[in-house]
Amino acid sequence: MNIPNQLTVARFVLTVVFLAVLFSGIPYHHSLSLILFGIASLTDYFDGKIARRDNLITDFGKLMDPLADKILTGSAFIAFVGLDLMSAWMVIIIVARELTITGLRLLAASKNIVLAAERFGKHKTISQITAILSVLVMISYPNWGTLGQVVFGWHIGEQPWVVSFTVLAQWVTVALTFYSGMVYLWKNREIYLDDM
Repeated sequence: MNIPNQLTVARFVLTVVFLAVLFSGIPYHHSLSLILFGIASLTDYFDGKIARRDNLITDFGKLMDPLADKILTGSAFIAFVGLDLMSAWMVIIIVARELTITGLRLLAASKNIVLAAERFGKHKTISQITAILSVLVMISYPNWGTLGQVVFGWHIGEQPWVVSFTVLAQWVTVALTFYSGMVYLWKNREIYLDDM
């Protein structure tokens, strides 16, 4: 198994550990889950970079890399609903979009059509990771002592700026996720309309 594929498998493992730590209640579990999610996100960046640089693109990587990404981000968003850190309707939109596009790609693959990632899809992924990291920072920084309060605790109006940023990041993520999904479905409509 080459290095990019090892990083993809590591992302699956890190997702499980991230969730276990997030719900564990051990000391500094929020900060530890932030670190774990950050490491998992970096594996996504490096596995693609190494695969392209060293021409190590495999069928396993094509299938499992995007699946690992969706499981990582989807698990985090669903966990946030369980922890009352994000509205369920927002997460439903995000998860529904990911399932729909995955289904479309499978349908395309059954017709020997390869659907490339769209520019909006890449922006969507960045916005999702940003939103997740901002939630994790928001629940972690109170444990970081004076430094945490100085950097993240200053207020904009009634609440710390990191809280306002997190709310904004969640709305941007939902909007980009929905919009990118609609664009993708429209641009590739011939794939599913031909069967109607």
